[in-house]
Amino acid sequence: MKSYRKELWFNVKGRRELINITPQVRDCLRESGIAEGLLLCNAMHITASVFINDDEPGLHQDYDEWLERLAPHAPVNQYRHNVGEDNADAHMKRQVMGREVVVAVTEGRLDFGPWEQLFYGEFDGGRKKRVLVKIIGE
Repeated sequence: MKSYRKELWFNVKGRRELINITPQVRDCLRESGIAEGLLLCNAMHITASVFINDDEPGLHQDYDEWLERLAPHAPVNQYRHNVGEDNADAHMKRQVMGREVVVAVTEGRLDFGPWEQLFYGEFDGGRKKRVLVKIIGE
């Protein structure tokens, strides 16, 4: 069995951003030489998420607005975690969106359904962030 590991780095400019990482993950799969196995992709930051969904701008805006209603950033003093910080809402948004995904690898490709894409969701950006890609298989 082969094993492959790579970190993908992103410069997140704003506080919140959704980044389609499917092309970079496909590149990792190609580099790995693995044709049959499993791919794990996870956020390496406690205020970020990796998830699978449709790459449709209206849906992305809906996510942003829904998450902000669920765990609003302001006022920051509404959260106990924000003593000296201002990112409690980002931790909660990450909890809802999830930490990682596992994707089957079949015949050297990501075994996705129609419209499925991989996304990195950042909820406390403004600096470099990373995602781990780990692939195991034959």
